[in-house]
Amino acid sequence: MTRAPFYDETADAPTGGSATWLTTDDGVTVRAGYWPHDQPRGTVFFFTGRCEFIEKYGRNASEFARRGLAVVAVDWRGQGLSDRLLKDPNTGHVDKFQDYQRDVRALLAYAEEIDAPKPWFMLGHSMGGAIGLRALIDGHAFKAAAFSAPMWGIVIAPSLRQLSQVLPRVATSLGFGGRYAPTTGGASYLLTAEFEDNQLTTDPEAWAHMQDLAQLQPRFQLGGPSLTWLAEALAETRALAAAPRPNVPMHVSVGTEEEIVQIDAIEAMAADWPGATIEVIKGAEHELLMERADVRLPFIDRIVATFGLD
Repeated sequence: MTRAPFYDETADAPTGGSATWLTTDDGVTVRAGYWPHDQPRGTVFFFTGRCEFIEKYGRNASEFARRGLAVVAVDWRGQGLSDRLLKDPNTGHVDKFQDYQRDVRALLAYAEEIDAPKPWFMLGHSMGGAIGLRALIDGHAFKAAAFSAPMWGIVIAPSLRQLSQVLPRVATSLGFGGRYAPTTGGASYLLTAEFEDNQLTTDPEAWAHMQDLAQLQPRFQLGGPSLTWLAEALAETRALAAAPRPNVPMHVSVGTEEEIVQIDAIEAMAADWPGATIEVIKGAEHELLMERADVRLPFIDRIVATFGLD
Protein backbone atom coordinates (compact mmCIF):
# COMPACT_ATOMS: atom_id res chain seq x y z
CA MET A 1 0.00 0.00 0.00
CA THR A 2 1.20 3.49 -0.87
CA ARG A 3 0.88 6.29 1.65
CA ALA A 4 -1.26 9.24 0.53
CA PRO A 5 -1.23 12.86 1.74
CA PHE A 6 -3.20 13.46 4.92
CA TYR A 7 -4.04 16.83 6.47
CA ASP A 8 -5.61 15.68 9.70
CA GLU A 9 -3.35 17.80 11.92
CA THR A 10 -5.62 20.79 11.24
CA ALA A 11 -8.87 18.83 11.33
CA ASP A 12 -9.23 18.30 15.12
CA ALA A 13 -8.86 14.60 14.37
CA PRO A 14 -7.62 11.72 16.54
CA THR A 15 -3.89 11.09 16.61
CA GLY A 16 -2.33 8.25 14.66
CA GLY A 17 -4.37 8.59 11.48
CA SER A 18 -3.06 7.83 8.01
CA ALA A 19 -4.18 7.89 4.38
CA THR A 20 -3.52 5.35 1.64
CA TRP A 21 -3.96 5.21 -2.13
CA LEU A 22 -6.26 2.43 -3.34
CA THR A 23 -6.84 1.21 -6.89
CA THR A 24 -10.34 0.13 -7.84
CA ASP A 25 -11.13 -2.76 -10.16
CA ASP A 26 -11.56 -0.32 -13.06
CA GLY A 27 -8.21 1.35 -12.44
CA VAL A 28 -9.33 4.51 -10.62
CA THR A 29 -7.17 5.77 -7.75
CA VAL A 30 -9.08 6.71 -4.60
CA ARG A 31 -7.84 7.84 -1.21
CA ALA A 32 -8.75 6.04 2.02
CA GLY A 33 -8.23 7.31 5.55
CA TYR A 34 -7.94 5.35 8.78
CA TRP A 35 -7.94 6.39 12.42
CA PRO A 36 -7.11 3.36 14.59
CA HIS A 37 -8.14 2.88 18.21
CA ASP A 38 -6.18 1.36 21.10
CA GLN A 39 -9.18 -0.44 22.62
CA PRO A 40 -11.67 -0.70 19.76
CA ARG A 41 -15.27 -1.79 20.01
CA GLY A 42 -15.49 -1.90 16.23
CA THR A 43 -15.01 0.32 13.18
CA VAL A 44 -17.34 2.90 11.68
CA PHE A 45 -17.06 3.58 7.95
CA PHE A 46 -17.79 7.18 6.97
CA PHE A 47 -19.56 7.23 3.59
CA THR A 48 -19.24 10.93 2.87
CA GLY A 49 -21.32 13.24 0.71
CA ARG A 50 -20.77 14.94 -2.63
CA CYS A 51 -17.99 17.56 -2.55
CA GLU A 52 -16.60 16.15 0.71
CA PHE A 53 -13.18 14.82 1.71
CA ILE A 54 -11.83 12.73 4.57
CA GLU A 55 -10.40 15.55 6.70
CA LYS A 56 -13.78 17.27 6.94
CA TYR A 57 -14.80 14.49 9.33
CA GLY A 58 -11.84 14.84 11.70
CA ARG A 59 -13.92 16.25 14.55
CA ASN A 60 -16.49 13.51 14.18
CA ALA A 61 -13.76 10.88 14.05
CA SER A 62 -12.65 12.21 17.45
CA GLU A 63 -16.18 11.86 18.83
CA PHE A 64 -16.47 8.28 17.62
CA ALA A 65 -13.00 7.55 19.01
CA ARG A 66 -14.22 8.76 22.43
CA ARG A 67 -16.98 6.20 22.12
CA GLY A 68 -14.53 3.40 21.33
CA LEU A 69 -14.60 3.17 17.55
CA ALA A 70 -11.91 3.14 14.90
CA VAL A 71 -12.79 5.09 11.75
CA VAL A 72 -12.36 4.38 8.03
CA ALA A 73 -13.25 7.03 5.43
CA VAL A 74 -12.86 7.57 1.70
CA ASP A 75 -12.64 10.26 -0.94
CA TRP A 76 -15.06 8.99 -3.60
CA ARG A 77 -13.89 9.02 -7.20
CA GLY A 78 -14.20 12.49 -8.68
CA GLN A 79 -13.66 14.41 -5.45
CA GLY A 80 -11.14 15.08 -2.70
CA LEU A 81 -7.70 13.77 -3.61
CA SER A 82 -9.11 10.84 -5.58
CA ASP A 83 -8.91 10.78 -9.37
CA ARG A 84 -10.98 13.42 -11.13
CA LEU A 85 -12.84 12.02 -14.10
CA LEU A 86 -13.18 15.00 -16.44
CA LYS A 87 -10.85 17.57 -17.96
CA ASP A 88 -12.53 20.20 -15.75
CA PRO A 89 -11.55 18.97 -12.26
CA ASN A 90 -14.19 21.13 -10.56
CA THR A 91 -17.06 19.13 -12.03
CA GLY A 92 -18.60 16.53 -9.73
CA HIS A 93 -18.88 13.60 -12.12
CA VAL A 94 -19.35 9.87 -12.29
CA ASP A 95 -19.96 7.80 -15.41
CA LYS A 96 -22.32 5.37 -13.68
CA PHE A 97 -23.61 5.64 -10.12
CA GLN A 98 -22.77 1.98 -9.66
CA ASP A 99 -19.10 2.92 -10.12
CA TYR A 100 -19.15 4.18 -6.54
CA GLN A 101 -19.61 0.54 -5.50
CA ARG A 102 -16.20 -0.14 -7.04
CA ASP A 103 -14.84 2.38 -4.53
CA VAL A 104 -16.75 0.60 -1.76
CA ARG A 105 -15.25 -2.76 -2.70
CA ALA A 106 -11.74 -1.29 -2.74
CA LEU A 107 -12.36 0.34 0.64
CA LEU A 108 -13.62 -2.88 2.24
CA ALA A 109 -10.68 -4.85 0.82
CA TYR A 110 -8.36 -2.23 2.32
CA ALA A 111 -10.12 -2.52 5.68
CA GLU A 112 -9.66 -6.28 5.63
CA GLU A 113 -5.99 -5.87 4.74
CA ILE A 114 -5.29 -3.51 7.66
CA ASP A 115 -7.43 -5.69 9.95
CA ALA A 116 -9.83 -2.88 10.87
CA PRO A 117 -11.52 -4.01 14.08
CA LYS A 118 -14.86 -5.77 13.75
CA PRO A 119 -17.80 -5.48 13.95
CA TRP A 120 -18.11 -2.98 11.13
CA PHE A 121 -20.72 -0.22 11.05
CA MET A 122 -21.64 2.26 8.35
CA LEU A 123 -22.52 5.95 8.58
CA GLY A 124 -23.69 7.52 5.32
CA HIS A 125 -24.25 11.24 4.72
CA SER A 126 -26.13 12.71 1.75
CA MET A 127 -24.71 11.13 -1.45
CA GLY A 128 -22.88 8.68 0.81
CA GLY A 129 -26.28 7.66 2.13
CA ALA A 130 -27.30 6.50 -1.34
CA ILE A 131 -23.97 4.75 -1.88
CA GLY A 132 -24.21 3.16 1.56
CA LEU A 133 -27.77 1.94 1.10
CA ARG A 134 -26.79 0.31 -2.18
CA ALA A 135 -23.85 -1.36 -0.42
CA LEU A 136 -26.24 -2.78 2.19
CA ILE A 137 -28.60 -4.02 -0.51
CA ASP A 138 -25.65 -5.67 -2.24
CA GLY A 139 -24.97 -7.59 0.97
CA HIS A 140 -21.83 -5.98 2.35
CA ALA A 141 -21.36 -7.06 5.93
CA PHE A 142 -22.15 -4.07 8.14
CA LYS A 143 -23.69 -4.98 11.48
CA ALA A 144 -25.76 -1.77 11.59
CA ALA A 145 -26.12 1.49 9.70
CA ALA A 146 -26.94 5.12 10.35
CA PHE A 147 -27.71 7.91 7.93
CA SER A 148 -27.44 11.69 8.04
CA ALA A 149 -29.77 13.44 5.57
CA PRO A 150 -29.29 10.63 3.02
CA MET A 151 -29.77 11.32 -0.68
CA TRP A 152 -32.78 9.07 -1.18
CA GLY A 153 -34.49 11.87 -3.12
CA ILE A 154 -33.12 15.17 -4.45
CA VAL A 155 -34.78 18.56 -3.98
CA ILE A 156 -35.25 20.21 -7.39
CA ALA A 157 -36.88 23.60 -7.91
CA PRO A 158 -40.44 23.27 -9.28
CA SER A 159 -39.49 25.22 -12.41
CA LEU A 160 -36.76 22.66 -13.20
CA ARG A 161 -38.49 19.38 -12.30
CA GLN A 162 -39.73 18.45 -15.75
CA LEU A 163 -36.47 19.56 -17.36
CA SER A 164 -34.46 17.51 -14.85
CA GLN A 165 -36.22 14.34 -15.93
CA VAL A 166 -35.24 14.82 -19.58
CA LEU A 167 -32.20 17.09 -20.01
CA PRO A 168 -29.56 15.04 -18.12
CA ARG A 169 -30.37 11.82 -20.01
CA VAL A 170 -30.57 13.53 -23.40
CA ALA A 171 -27.37 15.52 -22.79
CA THR A 172 -25.54 12.35 -21.77
CA SER A 173 -26.75 10.46 -24.84
CA LEU A 174 -25.54 13.32 -27.07
CA GLY A 175 -22.12 13.47 -25.46
CA PHE A 176 -22.69 16.59 -23.35
CA GLY A 177 -23.03 14.80 -20.01
CA GLY A 178 -19.86 16.38 -18.64
CA ARG A 179 -21.41 19.84 -18.63
CA TYR A 180 -22.60 21.36 -15.37
CA ALA A 181 -26.17 20.75 -14.26
CA PRO A 182 -28.52 23.76 -14.55
CA THR A 183 -27.93 26.60 -12.04
CA THR A 184 -24.50 25.20 -11.06
CA GLY A 185 -20.91 25.94 -12.05
CA GLY A 186 -17.31 25.36 -11.08
CA ALA A 187 -17.14 27.43 -7.88
CA SER A 188 -17.05 25.77 -4.45
CA TYR A 189 -20.29 26.37 -2.53
CA LEU A 190 -18.40 26.54 0.77
CA LEU A 191 -16.17 29.34 -0.48
CA THR A 192 -18.80 31.40 -2.29
CA ALA A 193 -21.98 31.16 -0.20
CA GLU A 194 -22.63 33.49 2.72
CA PHE A 195 -23.18 31.90 6.11
CA GLU A 196 -26.48 33.74 6.60
CA ASP A 197 -27.99 32.08 3.52
CA ASN A 198 -26.19 28.73 3.55
CA GLN A 199 -28.04 25.40 3.35
CA LEU A 200 -25.55 23.30 5.32
CA THR A 201 -25.36 24.39 8.97
CA THR A 202 -26.68 26.87 11.52
CA ASP A 203 -23.35 26.88 13.39
CA PRO A 204 -21.08 29.79 12.35
CA GLU A 205 -18.00 28.18 13.89
CA ALA A 206 -18.56 24.91 12.01
CA TRP A 207 -19.09 26.90 8.80
CA ALA A 208 -15.77 28.71 9.29
CA HIS A 209 -14.03 25.40 10.11
CA MET A 210 -15.32 23.79 6.91
CA GLN A 211 -14.14 26.80 4.92
CA ASP A 212 -10.69 26.59 6.50
CA LEU A 213 -10.42 22.89 5.66
CA ALA A 214 -11.54 23.44 2.07
CA GLN A 215 -8.68 25.89 1.62
CA LEU A 216 -6.00 23.46 2.82
CA GLN A 217 -5.80 21.91 -0.64
CA PRO A 218 -7.27 23.13 -3.95
CA ARG A 219 -8.66 19.66 -4.64
CA PHE A 220 -10.73 19.83 -1.46
CA GLN A 221 -12.90 22.22 -3.48
CA LEU A 222 -15.51 21.00 -5.95
CA GLY A 223 -18.17 22.74 -8.00
CA GLY A 224 -21.55 21.59 -9.23
CA PRO A 225 -22.44 18.15 -10.55
CA SER A 226 -22.34 17.14 -14.19
CA LEU A 227 -25.49 16.39 -16.13
CA THR A 228 -24.48 12.73 -16.20
CA TRP A 229 -24.04 12.71 -12.41
CA LEU A 230 -27.53 14.19 -12.05
CA ALA A 231 -29.08 11.66 -14.43
CA GLU A 232 -27.36 8.79 -12.63
CA ALA A 233 -28.25 10.11 -9.16
CA LEU A 234 -31.93 10.55 -10.02
CA ALA A 235 -32.07 7.05 -11.48
CA GLU A 236 -30.39 5.60 -8.40
CA THR A 237 -32.80 7.28 -5.98
CA ARG A 238 -35.71 5.77 -7.90
CA ALA A 239 -34.06 2.35 -7.89
CA LEU A 240 -33.35 2.51 -4.16
CA ALA A 241 -36.95 3.45 -3.38
CA ALA A 242 -38.11 0.30 -5.17
CA ALA A 243 -35.49 -2.04 -3.71
CA PRO A 244 -36.01 -4.40 -0.75
CA ARG A 245 -35.01 -2.95 2.59
CA PRO A 246 -31.83 -4.43 4.11
CA ASN A 247 -32.18 -6.60 7.18
CA VAL A 248 -29.91 -4.54 9.45
CA PRO A 249 -30.64 -2.12 12.31
CA MET A 250 -30.85 1.45 10.99
CA HIS A 251 -31.29 4.99 12.29
CA VAL A 252 -31.73 8.06 10.11
CA SER A 253 -31.91 11.73 11.04
CA VAL A 254 -32.72 14.79 8.96
CA GLY A 255 -33.26 18.45 9.85
CA THR A 256 -36.51 20.38 9.51
CA GLU A 257 -34.61 23.04 7.53
CA GLU A 258 -33.35 20.52 4.96
CA GLU A 259 -33.23 21.98 1.41
CA ILE A 260 -30.97 19.55 -0.50
CA VAL A 261 -32.50 16.09 -0.09
CA GLN A 262 -36.16 15.15 0.12
CA ILE A 263 -37.46 14.65 3.65
CA ASP A 264 -40.52 12.76 2.40
CA ALA A 265 -38.31 10.23 0.58
CA ILE A 266 -36.37 9.64 3.80
CA GLU A 267 -39.56 9.22 5.81
CA ALA A 268 -40.96 6.77 3.25
CA MET A 269 -37.79 4.69 3.31
CA ALA A 270 -37.75 4.52 7.10
CA ALA A 271 -41.47 3.73 7.32
CA ASP A 272 -41.14 0.36 5.59
CA TRP A 273 -37.67 -0.59 6.88
CA PRO A 274 -38.32 -3.11 9.67
CA GLY A 275 -36.87 -1.91 12.95
CA ALA A 276 -35.68 1.43 11.59
CA THR A 277 -35.83 4.60 13.65
CA ILE A 278 -36.06 8.16 12.35
CA GLU A 279 -35.70 11.58 13.91
CA VAL A 280 -36.49 14.91 12.27
CA ILE A 281 -34.38 17.44 14.17
CA LYS A 282 -35.99 20.82 14.69
CA GLY A 283 -34.01 23.76 13.32
CA ALA A 284 -31.18 21.69 11.80
CA GLU A 285 -29.95 22.02 8.22
CA HIS A 286 -28.34 19.49 5.87
CA GLU A 287 -25.05 18.72 7.60
CA LEU A 288 -26.13 17.27 10.94
CA LEU A 289 -22.55 16.21 11.71
CA MET A 290 -21.39 19.81 11.16
CA GLU A 291 -24.20 21.33 13.19
CA ARG A 292 -24.31 22.92 16.64
CA ALA A 293 -23.12 20.72 19.50
CA ASP A 294 -26.68 20.36 20.82
CA VAL A 295 -27.60 18.74 17.48
CA ARG A 296 -24.40 16.93 16.55
CA LEU A 297 -23.50 15.21 19.82
CA PRO A 298 -26.94 13.73 20.61
CA PHE A 299 -27.09 12.53 17.00
CA ILE A 300 -23.76 10.74 17.42
CA ASP A 301 -25.05 9.17 20.64
CA ARG A 302 -28.12 7.88 18.76
CA ILE A 303 -25.87 6.45 16.06
CA VAL A 304 -23.74 4.61 18.61
CA ALA A 305 -26.90 3.29 20.30
CA THR A 306 -28.09 1.97 16.93
CA PHE A 307 -24.75 0.21 16.63
CA GLY A 308 -25.56 -1.49 19.95
CA LEU A 309 -22.66 0.17 21.76
CA ASP A 310 -24.41 2.57 24.16
